Amino acid sequence: MTTASPSSSAQAAREALAVRLQHLRKDAGLTGKELSARCGWHPAKTTRIQKGAAAPSDSDIRTWCAACGADDQADDLIATARAVDSMYMEWRRLHQGGMRQVQEDWLALHEQTRHCRVYLSNVPPGFLQTPAFATALMTQITRFQGTPDDVTEAVATRVARSRFLYEGGHRYVVLMEESVLRFRTADPEAMRGQLRHLLAVMPLASVSLGIIPFTAQRTVWPLEAFYVHDDTMAVVETLTAEIKVTQPRELADYLEAFAGLAEMAVYGDAARSLIRAAIDALE
Repeated sequence: MTTASPSSSAQAAREALAVRLQHLRKDAGLTGKELSARCGWHPAKTTRIQKGAAAPSDSDIRTWCAACGADDQADDLIATARAVDSMYMEWRRLHQGGMRQVQEDWLALHEQTRHCRVYLSNVPPGFLQTPAFATALMTQITRFQGTPDDVTEAVATRVARSRFLYEGGHRYVVLMEESVLRFRTADPEAMRGQLRHLLAVMPLASVSLGIIPFTAQRTVWPLEAFYVHDDTMAVVETLTAEIKVTQPRELADYLEAFAGLAEMAVYGDAARSLIRAAIDALE
């Protein structure tokens, strides 16, 4: 199978907004040059906006709508543009005031989510992380990004997500590469605590935990971490950005990939054996 770039949903939404603006111009009977003259900017700017190559500002949209005699559509288009902008968010931008706010947003999203499918090839998901492990990981991220250090507050908010494991109505299906168990993301003591915590949550009715062994014959290659919320949105985490995928075609790709990864995973006693082996390797 082939999976589209996770940023393509954001680009497709940006292009859809550009088409709406282009239709406004055409409905007003204006050429690109005439619209540019009314807006007071160079025709090249109009071309970039219409191609989806440049994101229009709130002011640009209001000016465009005024030039087309469609002021009543400005607010809706601005809201659409802001939604598009939120689909691809750089971590440094999200963390410019620290990490706590992002963790609060994740807390709210998980509170609304009933069925969450999660695939990870790097670290355990936030809702399964121990405070010690989360502190080590988020300290690394803060230092790497050079953003304000509010790790203590952010960790408390991240760990608060674990309550959904015990509240009714939430279901988490988690797939991890065996490498997640082996990476020394934290010091040995914190890693042991994290791995033991995975063993502790496995019996919960709300959790299905599968481990993809190093030795598994691959039918889907290792991917970047992604979360599928109620089959309506996938959130993909890259090194530099959080990407929200909502296009049905791309969502179908992520669900197909998840199904393939699930077939390669082991569960129950076999998964516990891999976790215990990783704990033993820390001794």
